[in-house]
Amino acid sequence: MQKEKLRAAVLHVVSACRPDRLGAVKLHKVLYYSDMVTFLDTGSPITGAAYRKRPFGPTCDAVLPLLNELASDGTIQVENVEYHGFLKKQFKLNTPVETNQLSQDEISTLDEMIDFVCNNNSAKTISEFSHDIVWQMVEFGEIIPYHNAINLIPNIPSPEAMQWAEIEAARIADSRSKSASTGAMAGSDAGAFRARLVELSRR
Repeated sequence: MQKEKLRAAVLHVVSACRPDRLGAVKLHKVLYYSDMVTFLDTGSPITGAAYRKRPFGPTCDAVLPLLNELASDGTIQVENVEYHGFLKKQFKLNTPVETNQLSQDEISTLDEMIDFVCNNNSAKTISEFSHDIVWQMVEFGEIIPYHNAINLIPNIPSPEAMQWAEIEAARIADSRSKSASTGAMAGSDAGAFRARLVELSRR
């Protein structure tokens, strides 16, 4: 895990979300999907943090200690507020955010997942959404391996993927290059998964 990148990611999420739209559950889900989508795109996650199977979906082992550290040094303020008869954590940034640990692509991915998780879901709906095949593949309390993220890719190909497949099939017929086909498919599928989440966030 890259602690400084996790710190930067958490602070970016807190700064980009309205306090009433971000609680602990949603924070975990933004980080989880951002890391998983980036792993599918590039082969490496943003933070490298460990995520475990919990009843409310994947959670990041390192988030609670980091939040306590950020609250202790005054970077953020953490409050327990009443929400529909329950208590939820609410975060407020006390100092300007430094994002130099994150690339522009990583920030863009975080922003996409913020929109999907925070602006278009409740804590309940995003928890239910995260009970997907990747979450189901491990036992409660176990770490979810990053390579399991491949199972998040939709089985139904998008029109773009179909168009790519037709072009690639013609190319393979000419070149017989299976290795090139495999590499291209991985990138196309990762992009399809990203597009799927973004599409869901805009419904």
